[in-house]
Amino acid sequence: MMIDKVNYVSPVNNLQSTKRSNNVANSQRTSDEISVSEEAKAAAEAMYLKQVSDETPDIRQDLVEEIKLKIQDPNFFSDATIAATADRILSAYGL
Repeated sequence: MMIDKVNYVSPVNNLQSTKRSNNVANSQRTSDEISVSEEAKAAAEAMYLKQVSDETPDIRQDLVEEIKLKIQDPNFFSDATIAATADRILSAYGL
């Protein structure tokens, strides 16, 4: 026994009646583009800065150790060092 049609529809006829469009030249070619808002750019930068701050230690032990060694040196607190420190503090405040 041979079944020619399923539910009275021939699948081969459906494929044969499909029309193809070879007219690609008439279709409009458009380019894709994306625009990012300033708010989104600021949010991305904030996310990046948060990631960097999370990965950076709060205390830089190498600098702490260096300063501890300088303070232990009896010659560190000379008049020249104190004057230089005072000048740097004043210049930081614009004075």
